[in-house]
Amino acid sequence: MPLVTLIGEKLAEKGKEFVYIGPNKECKNCKLKTVCFNLKPGKKYKITNIRDKKHNCNIHEGTASVIEVQEQPIITCIDKKYDENSNSKIEKNNCGSIGCMYHDLCSVNIEKGKKYKIIKIFEEIECPMGYKIQKVELKEK
Repeated sequence: MPLVTLIGEKLAEKGKEFVYIGPNKECKNCKLKTVCFNLKPGKKYKITNIRDKKHNCNIHEGTASVIEVQEQPIITCIDKKYDENSNSKIEKNNCGSIGCMYHDLCSVNIEKGKKYKIIKIFEEIECPMGYKIQKVELKEK
């Protein structure tokens, strides 16, 4: 069964990815808020289908489209000490180098103290800050 939510009609494009940032305070009295708030904050989703149904929305310009989404795998950079197929509590480096080409990849939200399985190691990353890191796909345990 697909995961259904709402998004502004101008943002509704099949194949588009977005990160859900969490509930909006302005939506607290909306009768459809449970549909909008059913995603996990900080997770990336891909729009897999756009349904014909639309709803009025006070946040988005125009209306909100009903969409089907799929949660995307967690792709990020982590320390090279972790091995593929291992289950670990991932500790991330705090890097403030916002101009770095890997900043978006490195700043993916990983919950402190939560275990993750390292599904795949893609490549070693040459970090300009000197960290020994690798690009990986993670799955929550």
